Amino acid sequence: MSNKRVTVRSLRAMKEAGEKSTMLATYDYYTAKILDESGVDLLLVGDTLGMAFGGKETTLSVLLDHVVYHAEIVSRAAERSMVIGDMPFLTYQVNADQAVYNAGRLMQESHVHGVKLEGGRAMIPVVKRILQAGSPVMGHLGLTPQSVHRFGGFLVQGKDDASAQRLKQAAIALEEAGCFAIVLEAVPADLAKEVSDALSIPTIGIGAGPHCD
Repeated sequence: MSNKRVTVRSLRAMKEAGEKSTMLATYDYYTAKILDESGVDLLLVGDTLGMAFGGKETTLSVLLDHVVYHAEIVSRAAERSMVIGDMPFLTYQVNADQAVYNAGRLMQESHVHGVKLEGGRAMIPVVKRILQAGSPVMGHLGLTPQSVHRFGGFLVQGKDDASAQRLKQAAIALEEAGCFAIVLEAVPADLAKEVSDALSIPTIGIGAGPHCD
């Protein structure tokens, strides 16, 4: 295992070489230190902290200040892992200017190495603006927890042909917009494989079978 910092370039090189990468969510210093020293490639400070850390039913009540606080702690612990900060609900959906500012806050105040946001084609202009400002962006498709009430619960996505094709096309569009990786959450394993095979950037599976990168 190399001691060099994991970067967007090394993640892509791992995919090209057929090597698996690892990502785990963490919110505190000591867990982050253990995961970093264990060789985990990416540490995600997710808005899931509202549920896993705070006992909430959804991620919707998490504020940017919450993520900034926990992400700064995790960043202090990580010497090798790439640290990703989640963009909470309403920090990027209102307009691109607000999204750039909030992504910048995460990068500047918590020292993360990239940000993650949920959504497909509608988020392309936002992704491009954040990238133009210098912040790497990870996409998130499938079950996007900030839309849990629209889905009617935490349900598997992309089970029919039409929705599967929409998800695949959204993944391709996110790559073309400049995302360095895409989370696929709660999608069928065969769809996750199809999307992973179609992209040159790594996919990270959460309940998406064994075929993601």
